[in-house]
Formats: sequence, structure tokens, C-alpha cells
Amino acid sequence: MHDAEIAIVGAGAAGLSLAHRLCAAPPGRTCPSIALIDAPPGPARPPERTWCFWEERDGEFDAALSGAWDTLRVRAPDGTAVVGSPAPLRYKMLRSGSFEELVTARLDREPRVRRLEAEVIDVRDLPGGAEVRGVTAQGNSLTVRARWVFDSRPLRTLPPARTTLLQHFRGWFLHTDRPVFEPRLADLMDFRTPQPAHGLSFAYVLPTTPYDALVEYTEFSRAALDEHAYDAALRAHVTHRLGAGRFEVVRVEQGVIPMTDARFPRRSGRSVFRIGTAGGATRPSTGYTFATVQRQARAIASAYHQGRTPVPPPAHARRALAMDAVMLRALDAGRVDGAAFFTGLFRTVPMERLLRFLDGRTRWHEDFRVGLRTPVRPMLRTVAELPLLPRAAQLPRRTTITAPPGAATGDERKETPR
Repeated sequence: MHDAEIAIVGAGAAGLSLAHRLCAAPPGRTCPSIALIDAPPGPARPPERTWCFWEERDGEFDAALSGAWDTLRVRAPDGTAVVGSPAPLRYKMLRSGSFEELVTARLDREPRVRRLEAEVIDVRDLPGGAEVRGVTAQGNSLTVRARWVFDSRPLRTLPPARTTLLQHFRGWFLHTDRPVFEPRLADLMDFRTPQPAHGLSFAYVLPTTPYDALVEYTEFSRAALDEHAYDAALRAHVTHRLGAGRFEVVRVEQGVIPMTDARFPRRSGRSVFRIGTAGGATRPSTGYTFATVQRQARAIASAYHQGRTPVPPPAHARRALAMDAVMLRALDAGRVDGAAFFTGLFRTVPMERLLRFLDGRTRWHEDFRVGLRTPVRPMLRTVAELPLLPRAAQLPRRTTITAPPGAATGDERKETPR
């Protein structure tokens, strides 16, 4: 049995960020007693993964970054490119292992933070607080009682939604035998990929040296692919579009993220709150989560230190969610060409403004101007249709897989065009 002022279930981005913000107390306040409960090593704990986000140059996690880019490129299906700078923003890549190492080092200096390992099986309200129950790797029961509990575990089922697409992807961290990449330029979306009937597909290239990059194939569509289909798409892009010769795949990442207009409850009890993706932090139109997690964690910590009920704030503004719902429905219905939709936005909207828009940090008049750059008639038709559509229950489809080093190799001389 353990007691704490705050229990945090899950030590991923959301859980670690919240513990870190709570311990960064303002003058006159102290870090509360925190029980940070993570799953034991095994299938219940997600493997290492990659998070991307954009912010200004001097960020507090910059020391842990795997890469950062000042210039971004979007390629249309015909190969024409939009290249620009989002200054003063930078596009940043952060590996979860590096983030955890950095934040854990800070938390280890705080004696009021207790790290526990258990697979949590139940979280329930009690008079004046809540209780977390779990099982350790040794099979022992673990009980933590706290005034407030923040739960970041993935939901067993998604809330009802009118539209749910899947953002599914597979990425290769690869090393080439000759210089192929421009380390100062990231390909945010390269639409020179076969497009699905509903949704869109693109390649994503984040180079760290002339020889090394994360190359990812991504689809927004109704169903995920098998590994062979992802690998075929990646190999075609690496060999025939990027012009790589021999290359080695050092690491593989694969995942599925729901893109949905479902409404995620942020509170599951009087003293129990949802955070992270489970609390709606993932942006429906893009799948980006990390920056929203940081904003939520700051707001929760601020409310706690001011003596208010630390309810997580809405992850995204209603206006942003409404626009996302329209975009998802128009994309799923085939009313808009996804590749042309995003290419057109990057071609006609200043890159810095568009990234702020995608992050939900633009004002209404900026949103209106961005909206005018979309296919207006299909969007208006979708706006009229949405209120008539029922919300249906969906199953969660969210996984992240990391393969070991040496998972695959490639040689363009052994390949034939797709």
C-alpha cells in the first residue's frame, strides 16, 4: 500500500511531462508527493518511439533532440516542390528514450517522486480521493491511494464518432553507402506515392546526416496495411525517388493512430482524470500529440499549485475540432483530393502560419483565411452534412512496434520499379 498526493498511471510522454511540470513548482510551492506508476518491461510497456513537433529554437528538451530543421519541403504528386522556412519555428524530432532519460534525471533529484512498476488493472474513486490497483512483475498486488489520479493508459474502446480514419505508418531509420540526404532540409510530405481511393498517402524524410535519415511511409485511410505492403512502398521511395544505392535499415518503427472526431472525456471520476491520447491530446487532422501534451501538463500543474481542481483543459479548441471533423469527413467521403488539399495549403499559406494553424494556435481570422484556401464547395457540403450523421462506436487501433537493428537491407541493383 502506498499513499501519495498525486498518482500518475503511465510514464510515457504524458505521464513524465506531468510529473516534471508538477515538480517545477513556482516560488513558495513545493513538489507534491507523486507516485509514478509504469508497466513492467514487456508487452504492456510501449517500445521506443519517435515524437515530432514544432516550436521556437530554444526549447527545454533541445538537449535530447535527434534532429531539428529550419527548412521544410512538401512535394506534389507531379514532383513540384514547396520549400519554405517556418521561422521562428523549427521542426524537431525527439526519441522517447532520450526524452525519458532527460526527464527521469530531473525527477530522480526530487525525493517526493516515487517510481513504481506494475500493470494497472483498476482505477476507482474513493471518498476524498482515488485508488489505483495493479500487479507487479513478480505477481504481487500493488495499491496506491491518492488525492488525484491522472491516467494515460490507452482507451479500451474509442468514444462514438462520425468519422474515424487511421493514420498508419512504417518508418525505416536507414544508413546509405553514399550521401543522399540534405541534413538541413526535411521532407514533411512527399505525395509522389500511390494514393488510396479514400484518404491519402505520403512519404516523410527526416535526415540527420547526408547518410542517415528516418524515411516513413504514411497513409490516412480506413484500414492498415501489412508489413510487406509498407516495405514495398518504402523500398520504392528510397530507391527510385530518393535515388539511394545500397542501404541498411538500422531500426524500424510502425504504428496506427486513430484520426477521429470522437469526443474524449477528460474526467473519468471525481478524482480521476485522463491525459495524453486517452484525454484527446492527439490532433484529429494530423496525429501530432507531443506539443499538446506539454500544454496540458503545464495547465494541470498550474491549477494544482494555485489550489484549484487540476482538471486537464480541453486539448484543442472547439473551432479547431470542428474544422478537423469537416476535413476528416470530406477526405473519407472522397470529396477532396488529399494530396492536392495539403499541397495547396502549403503552397498558398505562409508556412509559419500553417504550422500554427495545425497546432491550433491561430486566431479566428487566420483560420478563416486558411479556410478560403481549401476546396470551399466540398467543405460547405460537408459542413451541412455533419449534423445529420450519427456517431458510431469504434474499436481502438493504436500500436507502435520497434524492430531490432539489422531488420532489413536494400540494394537498388536488386530492385525493379514498383
